[in-house]
Amino acid sequence: MSFLMGPALLFCPADRPERYQKAAERSDAVIVDLEDAVAPADKQRARGAILAQLGSAGDVPELDPSRTIVRINPAGTEEFEKDLHCLKHTPYRHVMLAKAESAAQLKELDGYSVIALCETAAGIVNAAAIAAEPNVVGLMWGAEDLLASLGGTSSRTDDGGYRAVAVHARSTVLLAARAAGKEAIDSVYVNIPDLDGLAAEARDAVASGFGSKACIHPNQVAVVREAYAPSESDVAAATELLDAAAAAGTGVFQYQGKMIDGPILKHAEATLRRAGRP
Repeated sequence: MSFLMGPALLFCPADRPERYQKAAERSDAVIVDLEDAVAPADKQRARGAILAQLGSAGDVPELDPSRTIVRINPAGTEEFEKDLHCLKHTPYRHVMLAKAESAAQLKELDGYSVIALCETAAGIVNAAAIAAEPNVVGLMWGAEDLLASLGGTSSRTDDGGYRAVAVHARSTVLLAARAAGKEAIDSVYVNIPDLDGLAAEARDAVASGFGSKACIHPNQVAVVREAYAPSESDVAAATELLDAAAAAGTGVFQYQGKMIDGPILKHAEATLRRAGRP
């Protein structure tokens, strides 16, 4: 299994079906949210909304299943069981498991491609074991729920940067995902008006190795896409470097006064992949 969505994933409350298509049009993939975005009293109505937008045969959905993820409630809860019952009657097979905490929980989602959302202390500590599960295609981390699980009050300092424990969690999830050959998705940026702050964080996500970033508002999508799209000069430089490597025919060579080896070539290859170049 592999994860081919992104780079801008947009959350949409499941109980707001009038927003489904708009979210799909404005993003690279939609995360239809049955968890935090829906009040407890409205969860059954939200599941009904997902079912209501299917065709009479249950196989012609309003949303493209290849670009749709359904965030379900945590394993072990009554809402989790109800979410799975709902999904059995849909063509959606990409799910995001909220508050994933152990590899055992993923076994309950056999048949689904799962993004495990590690957003509690247990989830972060067990990220490597979770990522190793065959049906897991990616890991995402969540800052605010993590700090709440620790008894903290805020994931960020007064200057807007993450606290040390949040930085550690972010790095842990990224390393666990990539070590297992899975996708790594960066957390949402909750200060919606601060597009400059989002841009800086998205650029850091790209540079660090996150394959995509989640958004909570349509206005954030363009900022994330721009961060992930290499400039023409970046593409040209990467192409020239790889051409030089092919001509050199050696593991290590000198190019423009610098020593070039495998890791630097991988950076160039990643740039071309983000640009959609072969």
